[in-house]
This record gives sequence, structure tokens and C-alpha cells, in this order.
Amino acid sequence: MEIGKCLIYIGFTISVLGLIFFIFGDRLGFLGNLFGDLKYESENIKIFFPFTSMLIISIIFSIIINIISKFFR
Repeated sequence: MEIGKCLIYIGFTISVLGLIFFIFGDRLGFLGNLFGDLKYESENIKIFFPFTSMLIISIIFSIIINIISKFFR
């Protein structure tokens, strides 16, 4: 595949995902508050590691990208 087509597909996919998050962002409030998301707060420091949220997002994106790539083979 040409690099130009690949960049267009990637850009289109990112745009669609951004639109989905823009429209349904208020319904995705549970992301960042899941069981495996680690939060540490002290007086001067706030640390946040969203392990579970990023794992779920990664799995969903992998499934979507695999489905899309099967259509363009």
C-alpha cells in the first residue's frame, strides 16, 4: 500500500474516533475511574495512572483497526 493511502486511512480513523469521543464524551465518564486506575494525591503531588482505562481503549481500538483493515485487503 502506498504511504499516502495509509496516511489518509489513519487520519480518517483518528477523525472518526475524535468525533465519537466528542459526541459521546459525557457518557464515557467511567473512563479514568475504573478499578485498575491508580490515583495518588498528597498535599503537593497528584499522580494518576489510568492502566485499566488505557487497556480497554487499546483493545477496542485494536478490534476496530482489525475490522477496518479486513475491508481494505
